[in-house]
Parts: sequence; structure tokens; C-alpha cells
Amino acid sequence: MEVVKSPCVRNCSLDEQRVCRGCFRHLDEIMRWPEAGEAQRQDILERAATRRGLEEAISEQDSIPA
Repeated sequence: MEVVKSPCVRNCSLDEQRVCRGCFRHLDEIMRWPEAGEAQRQDILERAATRRGLEEAISEQDSIPA
């Protein structure tokens, strides 16, 4: 089984919801990562990917002229 690597991009800055602007993990997920099993890490990555997609969709909408 392949080890699930940390998505950290060393651009750590939390937004008002305590989500990292670099990797899109919630602070609780970042803190749990070292002890998380592979399945838990995969779940965290999936949630982070969802957050990233939502952020990108919002950014695209904000850039469309009215």
C-alpha cells in the first residue's frame, strides 16, 4: 500500500474558518494528520480537494464582470 503523503505546500495561513489557504485542510485535520491512518488521511485529502474546488469556483465567479 502506498503511503498517503501530506498535502502541505509550506504556505500555511488560516482563513476565518481555520482552513489553511495552502493545502485547504482544516486546522483539526492538520493536527490529526501525524497520527491518522491511511484511510483517514485519504478522507482528509478528499475533503481538502472539495474545499479547494469550492474556493476556485467562488474565485471564478468573483472575477466575472457584472
